[in-house]
Amino acid sequence: MPAITVGLDGSPESLAAADWAAREAAQREVPLRLLHAGDSLSPLYAPFMGVSAPGVIDAQREWAAHLLHESASRLAERHPGLRITTQQSGEQAVPALLTVADDTELLVLGSRRLGTVVGFLVGSVALAVVARTERPVVLVRAGGRAEDEHLADATGADAMTTPYREVVLGLDLESPGDAAVEFAFEAARRRAAGLRVVHGWDPPAVYGYGAVMDSGLDAELAEETRRGLRDVLRPWKDKFPGVAVREQAVVGSAGRHLVQASRDASLVVVGRRRRQAVVGGRIGPVTHAVLQHAVAPVAMVPHE
Repeated sequence: MPAITVGLDGSPESLAAADWAAREAAQREVPLRLLHAGDSLSPLYAPFMGVSAPGVIDAQREWAAHLLHESASRLAERHPGLRITTQQSGEQAVPALLTVADDTELLVLGSRRLGTVVGFLVGSVALAVVARTERPVVLVRAGGRAEDEHLADATGADAMTTPYREVVLGLDLESPGDAAVEFAFEAARRRAAGLRVVHGWDPPAVYGYGAVMDSGLDAELAEETRRGLRDVLRPWKDKFPGVAVREQAVVGSAGRHLVQASRDASLVVVGRRRRQAVVGGRIGPVTHAVLQHAVAPVAMVPHE
């Protein structure tokens, strides 16, 4: 049975990712795999001035094994009945994560958050994996809580029993990506949440000195964009009749609007076309902006 895999290195962001992954695995009724890879090591055992001390490799392995055991025990206590396995890899983090992603349903990674304005700090490992993997990846910020995914209660307080916040999908009409759209609809269905679809578009460039965009043409183009959005989503609405969909066509890049929408979302979903750059994979500007600045967890879904 496909599992959800989370990369665990003991950092606060990876522990938050493990919590999110456990909740998602329980919701999907699939196993959870905790993976430690590479040479990350507790500061207690870190070699001085880059020179390995005797026994440091054994200490690293013992620390990683302890981390995996303690994390598995903590998550099992919170989620009785959830099947949890652990795996320790001697490979560096990026190749190990890419390898394990081939037989996982979803890969979950942590991402540090610098503050309410700056947003995520997506490290080199996360960016390398997101750009190259063929499987969906979810990034979870440090400090993310289960309560953040739910609406506040009647008193305005955080709650776990209230409905989920919306799932937000960034949709490119030129390359909508069925995999990303289906992922978003499925996520909304499992959460019994609404789905907000955001598409950014730009009016055509106006050529010539002193040229002015005709307001009628502008309105016509906007309606054409909204119509295209409805056409793309129609078969998915038929497939997921229980999901309430809210469509939003916005002027300008969707990145800023998706970041804004993430403040009231339980999950943000963006797609990445499977195309190779000269070196490694490539992340588009909208996806990159969302990965860097979104407040909610972000799912990046590769598609053709």
